[in-house]
Amino acid sequence: MSGFGKIAVLMGGLSAEREISLMSGGNVLEALRKSGMDAHAFDPAQREIFELKRDGFARVFIALHGRYGEDGTVQGALELMRIPYTGSGVMASALAMDKVRTKMVWTAAGIPTPRFEVIDAKSDWASVAGRLGLPLIVKPVREGSTIGLTKVLRAADLPQAYAAAAKHDPLVMAEEFVGGEELTAGFLGETALPLIRIEAPQGNYDYQNKYFSDETKYHCPCGLPDAEEQRIRGLVMKSARALGCAGWGRADLIRRADGSVQLLEMNTSPGMTGHSLVPMAARQAGLSFNDLVLRILELAHVG
Repeated sequence: MSGFGKIAVLMGGLSAEREISLMSGGNVLEALRKSGMDAHAFDPAQREIFELKRDGFARVFIALHGRYGEDGTVQGALELMRIPYTGSGVMASALAMDKVRTKMVWTAAGIPTPRFEVIDAKSDWASVAGRLGLPLIVKPVREGSTIGLTKVLRAADLPQAYAAAAKHDPLVMAEEFVGGEELTAGFLGETALPLIRIEAPQGNYDYQNKYFSDETKYHCPCGLPDAEEQRIRGLVMKSARALGCAGWGRADLIRRADGSVQLLEMNTSPGMTGHSLVPMAARQAGLSFNDLVLRILELAHVG
């Protein structure tokens, strides 16, 4: 473990998820220091990224979320400096951050995902609702943590939902709403972690209920028969390989009443906060938070 050298934990950054990133990064930093690592916080919003090379950092743990951290930009800079980093590479990070292109890849690979279309201010809202059905979901294409997301019940509310999403990203999508159990599946290396079933207040797993509410319930084990859980975990690994993901990540999905599954999105730099899901699943698999952090760091790579 001492062979890792000087470690930078990238946290904060410029995205709308800065607050959550600082929480994640703080937890990772504490875990690394408890394990005897020479680890330091590094906020790209406050320092030039190329200072990593100048200051002798040998490895980077990426605890950034959202754009400028999870979208391939930081990954590309680290590759230019030949500094090993955690998580997926440039292409997979960029693809997974873009929900439209994620869905295009998954559809081509035969992975089930809800129907969708890109919308703009000139869209025919009645036609969009007619094609996708109501209710539907409107969200920014390149944001996470449900930021800018609206569940739309009436076609007349689509312009307002579009405007709310467009504040965060000029590229906005409407997506078929899929009802059912909300599941999430982390993976570590080539292994899918135990599934978690999420039970949010009023079924609303929004930003507040994700990160700050103690009312959201997480069930791990998720309660599914083992054979079904293994089938879903296998589908998650297929979805990760289709995007080229590496190291670790987390897929979000819906299981319908008939047992069919729809993949929603892939997270290549998941949260590491007190409410985060990958640490919860890892714990069920016998990995402490400190062990999980070290294992992710072991999987760091260049390109």
